[in-house]
Amino acid sequence: MSAQSAGQTTSFRVLGAISASHFLNDMMQSLILALYPLLKGGFNLSFGQIGLITFTFQATASLLQPLVGLYTDRYPKPYSLMFGMCSTLVGLLLLATATTYPALLIAAAMVGTGSSIFHPESSRVARMASGGRLGMAQSVFQVGGNAGTALGPLLAALIVIPNGQGSVAWFALAALLAITLLWKVGQWYAHQQAQGALKARIRQGAAETGLSRGRVVGSVAVLLSLIFSKYFYLASLSSYFTFYLMEKFGLGAQSAQLHLFVFLFAVAAGTVIGGPLGDRIGRKRVIWFSILGVAPFTLILPHVGLTATTVLSFIIGLILASAFSAIIVYAQELLPGRVGLVAGLFFGFSFGMGAIGAALLGMLADLRGIEFVYQVCAFLPLLGLLTVFLPDLRKKAA
Repeated sequence: MSAQSAGQTTSFRVLGAISASHFLNDMMQSLILALYPLLKGGFNLSFGQIGLITFTFQATASLLQPLVGLYTDRYPKPYSLMFGMCSTLVGLLLLATATTYPALLIAAAMVGTGSSIFHPESSRVARMASGGRLGMAQSVFQVGGNAGTALGPLLAALIVIPNGQGSVAWFALAALLAITLLWKVGQWYAHQQAQGALKARIRQGAAETGLSRGRVVGSVAVLLSLIFSKYFYLASLSSYFTFYLMEKFGLGAQSAQLHLFVFLFAVAAGTVIGGPLGDRIGRKRVIWFSILGVAPFTLILPHVGLTATTVLSFIIGLILASAFSAIIVYAQELLPGRVGLVAGLFFGFSFGMGAIGAALLGMLADLRGIEFVYQVCAFLPLLGLLTVFLPDLRKKAA
């Protein structure tokens, strides 16, 4: 724990509330993607129109985030989280009742806007509540989102697909629960602000790094390159792993989904591990290990049998997911006083890379086959070599 954070206490109650809200937020987001088969048939949509829904959601969810973060760095808004969730609530209700294609696009934009407000400010709250355990706090926050993303499609399959579009309205109850939680979080946030603790906590770990502007910009570029590597590879598994298993090993859809769950569980576990590990041994070491260290396993994956594929997918998910918490906290230390901007930039970029990766890899699979996708993506973690260009902030702080 740094000197700046000495004497501060980790607020696990606030971290729990913000993680639970992240779970609900990302669960509701993932409903949109899971509803595509239902919407395509019900509205007689083309694949191009489905793609435009994805673009609308991803554009509002990713492109707005850095702007929201930049604004709230300057003008903190304790209750903005609650109002962002209200946007998601309106989007869900519109999605449940939409009768035209433009209404679907507006619904997707409302849900995406809610997400763009939620992530930068909730990441700030997690940092404020960390008590100096920055990596741990980010991990607790992010694991809620991972769990929600994994559960959303399952709930859609159990509730929405059998009962139709109107049943989406039931998920408005989840939005109302999140609004209640975030109202309580906003009260805590406002209390910190009233006590004059907000600026101090935003500056937590914000001692000057001594790095030139060019070195900082170059370091951010390296971190974004690592995010590109991570999320392009994750897109290959989260979007196409079941198809890969079905084509290469002849599995049925249900069996392939179970193998995908193994991978998603590993991603959630890796998210929990990465932050606290970065607190102990340093963010840069975790980034090294998480991105470059996974390369031997990704390179082997396309050339092994079913059992080994399952084991390797678990190892890959566990290691690769451990990077994000470390990258976020490292970037916040690199850009002191820009907690919201950093969170918005990196969350938004990760969303965008995941969406672009899924689209481009799908096109590549159509052209060359799904197995070729994994042979190409196996080399992406080698971009982890760029970590050598990151400064050692622990040494700088010393």
